[in-house]
Amino acid sequence: MNLRDTLRGLLVRLYARRVEGHLDHAQVPKHIGVIMDGNRRWAKAAGSSTAHGHRAGADKIEEFLGWCAETDVEVVTLWLLSTDNFDRPQDELGPLLGIIEDVVRTLAADGRWRVHHVGARDLLPAAMQATLKDAEQTTADVPGIVVNVAIGYGGRQEIADAVRSMLHDARDRGVPLEDLADAVDVDMIGRHLYTKAQPDPDLVIRTSGEQRLSGFMLWQTAHAEYYFCEVFWPAFRKVDFLRALRDYAARHRRYGG
Repeated sequence: MNLRDTLRGLLVRLYARRVEGHLDHAQVPKHIGVIMDGNRRWAKAAGSSTAHGHRAGADKIEEFLGWCAETDVEVVTLWLLSTDNFDRPQDELGPLLGIIEDVVRTLAADGRWRVHHVGARDLLPAAMQATLKDAEQTTADVPGIVVNVAIGYGGRQEIADAVRSMLHDARDRGVPLEDLADAVDVDMIGRHLYTKAQPDPDLVIRTSGEQRLSGFMLWQTAHAEYYFCEVFWPAFRKVDFLRALRDYAARHRRYGG
């Protein structure tokens, strides 16, 4: 690292401390959703492989969760694999699934996070399903941040699964279809989402400069704030995170009012 890079890094750290020092923890979002975008473009810019980009993105996760713990965030949802990602070439998808499985194991072994899977589990390989089940069971009593790992996740798929679950539940309880139709409301559907009993996201961060949701938590983010960051996910820094929190704290949330 040359002198210019060293000085730049020092200035960034000093700036981050300044931003953090002025952060009002009472205004910190309790649930943050993250669309971790840009692994492949980061790798391409670095002249490296796609797999290296995904590995670098995976390595960023625990650092990010550490920042969340320092600022009193309670729930984090990490979008690791969408349902659309299954259409990627097998030579990319295979290594990506392996990297994601390693992420889940690492989070579970850390001892600070309560891991919860959100997504269509039956779409995943049997080995990953077993890894997710084990992670949820071994971290069930951990008092730390709830970390939702969105794997095989799509917002439309979640809503379809919620409706299906609601119909099956009514059938099992012997509720006639007409009675169910009269009783359906947003709260009932909410109780069948992957994130049931959790608070909705207050803030959604998307890296890489893309400004779209791509189907991320369509139901839960109805009143969320969004922060779009130009940096690719593997290069996401604490100062970028603190800027997102500062921007969130400065907004006046009206919830449609």
